[in-house]
Amino acid sequence: MAPDQAAAHPAPVALSEAANASTSPMTDASVPEPDLAPVVFDVKDLSVYYGAFRAIRDASLEIRQHEIAAFIGPSGCGKSTMLRCFDRMNDLIEGARVEGQVLYHGVDLYDAAIDPVEVRKRIGMVFQKPNPFPKSIYDNVAFGPKLAGLKGSMDDRVEAALRRAALWDEVKDRLKKSAMGLSGGQQQRLCIARAIAVEPEVVLMDEPCSALDPIATARIEDLMQELKADYTIVIVTHNMQQAARVSDRTAFFTTEVNETSDTRTGVLVEYDVTDKMFSNPSDERTENYVTGRFG
Repeated sequence: MAPDQAAAHPAPVALSEAANASTSPMTDASVPEPDLAPVVFDVKDLSVYYGAFRAIRDASLEIRQHEIAAFIGPSGCGKSTMLRCFDRMNDLIEGARVEGQVLYHGVDLYDAAIDPVEVRKRIGMVFQKPNPFPKSIYDNVAFGPKLAGLKGSMDDRVEAALRRAALWDEVKDRLKKSAMGLSGGQQQRLCIARAIAVEPEVVLMDEPCSALDPIATARIEDLMQELKADYTIVIVTHNMQQAARVSDRTAFFTTEVNETSDTRTGVLVEYDVTDKMFSNPSDERTENYVTGRFG
């Protein structure tokens, strides 16, 4: 790459540097409003395509540090597609492409110089269905740190991750046993431990409670509230009550018909503080959805 081209594209290491940027001293001119945490993700005019099909059109929003942001809306409105943009998981889908920007502490995650593997070290993912590896509980948690070459005591790292996931006391005497023997709720908390063991800044959760019973769901929701002290969390949920209970901000997505192709494209209708979204939304479509008039 020519010198002038290199200057135009930040090196992959810039992503790690950006993760710490919000903790550096700020000038008076850059001090945020008192009630606003630093911006982690700044999404600008984002459109996502799968081949010729546009799944999301022109979405813009900000995700702030140490907050829980929830994405709600009917099936097929692009919630999970949006979530996967934050850790570039859509890259793994043939024909997928992104237009617009997803800025992470000001760094464009889709810049050609950014390594997707580095992105996924900083931004972890927990999927809808618990997916523990067919390994021991210990090896599930240790897998990521070993792969990333993280230093320090692996035993300490595994214990710390399991404690943060509120699972240590339940599994500390059977760490060498298969993770497949855990209950569904325990498996999901193990997947959360596995995600945070590599020391990400952000944890993405794609309907993490949809396969769980109410008791396990309550445990995961309580865990989210504890984890946001250390992480920024973004969740997709079909459960509006869950979004109202756990999130600081909520984004409502819906679909609009594309008359030329007779397909439905996801659009971001409204994004605001959760209390306002559920009590006094700005858009009639949001009010209709949260009150059960459609969707």
